[in-house]
Amino acid sequence: MRFYTIKKDDKELVAVETMQGRIIPLEKLGINVADMNELICRYDELKDFIQKERSNHLTEDITIDSVDVLAPITVPKQDVICLGVNYREHIEETVDVIDFTKKADTVYFSKRVNRCNDPGGVIPDYDFVDSLDYEVELGVILKKDALGISAKEASDYIFGYTIINDVSARNLQLKHQQWFRGKSLDGYMPMGPCIVTTDEIDDVHDLDISCSINGKERQHSNTSHMITTVEEAIAELSQGMTLKATSIIATGTPGGVAMGMKPPVYLQKGDEVICSIKGIGKLINKVE
Repeated sequence: MRFYTIKKDDKELVAVETMQGRIIPLEKLGINVADMNELICRYDELKDFIQKERSNHLTEDITIDSVDVLAPITVPKQDVICLGVNYREHIEETVDVIDFTKKADTVYFSKRVNRCNDPGGVIPDYDFVDSLDYEVELGVILKKDALGISAKEASDYIFGYTIINDVSARNLQLKHQQWFRGKSLDGYMPMGPCIVTTDEIDDVHDLDISCSINGKERQHSNTSHMITTVEEAIAELSQGMTLKATSIIATGTPGGVAMGMKPPVYLQKGDEVICSIKGIGKLINKVE
């Protein structure tokens, strides 16, 4: 199933896509959840009912373009966990800036997100950022707490997948010798347009992933090129650290970022950024 957070009549609602490609708010199915976080935590309890009822209320469904689509998780419960340099081509293109060619282990960092940026939302053009960059990434959302699990068990803990643009201020990232501030400014977490549950994705490690700027493709790869897989990352992170339900994990970006171009071509005011992942959709934002 495909779940959205929408705004209708000044109210934020969780909605599910119908078999006809329209959407219906869960409240119309008799399900009251405060937000996507609550749905995720209750998903195993509610999924069969939602699957059945979403085909029985066709008079109450709506078109996606008649409402405002928000980030599927508007307010994360915790910082977003990110994998760095998780595609070989991204390691190679940034070697002159940060050399990870000899790294043996996965790079992890976190991204502070007070509120996720919506599909169609504005990426802020801060006057103290002179090197604004884009990073299309597969986002993974957990549906239950994970602690001390194996890679074989990890898939049982995943609710679904989304698209993330890990927007980055490269000058801040390099200035502070770590990545937290340069990736955590308000508006730097576009996410969406929906969350697709795991049963809708045949193989999460065989999805085309791309990013274009003003219609020109900059990034194009496939999730099969991840160095650390989704399951391996969840398992490793869960060793000695509880990953809470609704946790968001950004799994790294392929090559083609602005920082890796020679010379770099960073985002400018007015640029349109389109991040795409096969089977999930497109996440579109503009720099303003």
